[in-house]
Amino acid sequence: MLTRAQTWKGWGFVAVTAAVLFLAMLRQFRRDQELFERQYGQQQEIIKLSEFQRSVIDNANIWINLLDQDGRIQLWNRAAEQISGYTSDEAIGNDTIWEALYPDPPYRQWVRDRVYRILAGREEAEGLETSIQTRQNGERVMAWHSKAFRDVHGRVVGSIALGIDITERKAAERALLARERQLATIMDNLPGMAYRCLYDEHWTMKFISSGCRDLTGHAPEDLIDNQEVSWATLILAEDAVSVTQAVETAIGSAEPFSVEYRLRRADGEVIWVWERGRSVKDDGGLVLEGIILDVTDRKALEVRLSELATLDPLTGQFNRRETERILQEEVARAERYERRLAVLWIDLDNFKEVNDTRGHEVGDEVLRTISLRLAESVRTVDTLGRFGGEEFIVVLPEMSVEEAWDIAERLRRHIADEPVRTSVGETLNLTISIGVAVYPDHAGSAATLCRMADKAMYQAKERGRNRTVVVSEVPGTIESGGT
Repeated sequence: MLTRAQTWKGWGFVAVTAAVLFLAMLRQFRRDQELFERQYGQQQEIIKLSEFQRSVIDNANIWINLLDQDGRIQLWNRAAEQISGYTSDEAIGNDTIWEALYPDPPYRQWVRDRVYRILAGREEAEGLETSIQTRQNGERVMAWHSKAFRDVHGRVVGSIALGIDITERKAAERALLARERQLATIMDNLPGMAYRCLYDEHWTMKFISSGCRDLTGHAPEDLIDNQEVSWATLILAEDAVSVTQAVETAIGSAEPFSVEYRLRRADGEVIWVWERGRSVKDDGGLVLEGIILDVTDRKALEVRLSELATLDPLTGQFNRRETERILQEEVARAERYERRLAVLWIDLDNFKEVNDTRGHEVGDEVLRTISLRLAESVRTVDTLGRFGGEEFIVVLPEMSVEEAWDIAERLRRHIADEPVRTSVGETLNLTISIGVAVYPDHAGSAATLCRMADKAMYQAKERGRNRTVVVSEVPGTIESGGT
């Protein structure tokens, strides 16, 4: 039998053991409770984070969708619903959504192939553009950024795609391109060239249309930033100052400028150009914009028209109107500076007989020959003009009576001593009669000077032709400032 001591000893061991076990269990319980609370808290945080992420995804203004590794849609956010017109219930797990978005089979297959390559991890999409057919908004253009995503072991478990609706942007780009093409077409078909240049000493070009090559013989890129040649070096030196002044004046008055000047092409040919432009501010600086046209033909026409207005069409000498104008100016100059001025009135002797016997063609040929000989025999400051028929006058500035008579005699002998050979091989001996009048000795005005010289010429004819007569030798004429 056990003694009482042994019994109490046994119960004491049990009690101690029970207490130790209790404490151990309590400690473990508390640990489990703490772990549970920690895990529960983490779960709550995860739930909250998940809800936050879902809220961010749903409220994002870009299309977000997830695909599993089989290509089935697992996530379809609100932006995807709004753009496509299809709800997430209609899209998630529904393969027919692809047919709705991409109704054209070949195009749909092309899109699917790209998706499968992304799901396989073989490629990523950066700005991939596709056209989708929406339920309500018609066709929309989307730009996609898509890549595969992997699990913790690196295995591809699906893909994520972000889509941006760029329909309006693409429409704006197309409109801009259309305007640019239209502008380029206009620029390329300008008869000259359009430009944009700096307001500097070189007229440094920043833009030149393709018409530059036809206009100057230089490629546009040769002139941009003065790569090979500057615009300033193409302008003839004689015109450079007037061009600069015209531009400066226009800038000062904030008005467009128009200027004509000569330009030396790459092949050395000199052409006339007309430039129209204006100054504009650009990033705080000043640039010029305008067009430049080749007006060489127009300038040639102007010269020709001027010649037709001032020259005799048969002889090429000044016509009567221009000769009278020049005479008026010379008389005014002689009066201002108190100098003399002589007029020679010349008439071809017996010219009517030439026309009557040999025809007007020979007569015209004779007039041309005589006029050239007279022109070659006077000074550059003198003026030879045809007054009509076979009559010519010569205006001799700063010439006295004696000097004028000497000149007249030299002209007369030159014609008389050298026969005219016609184009048909015929030789004609011709003479001229000349009347001389001097300002202010014989007349004080241009009209009176001509009348007096004409009267002296007729006196020369009456005296037998082929001679020179000065007004003072003609009976009844008025000398010394007659009117």
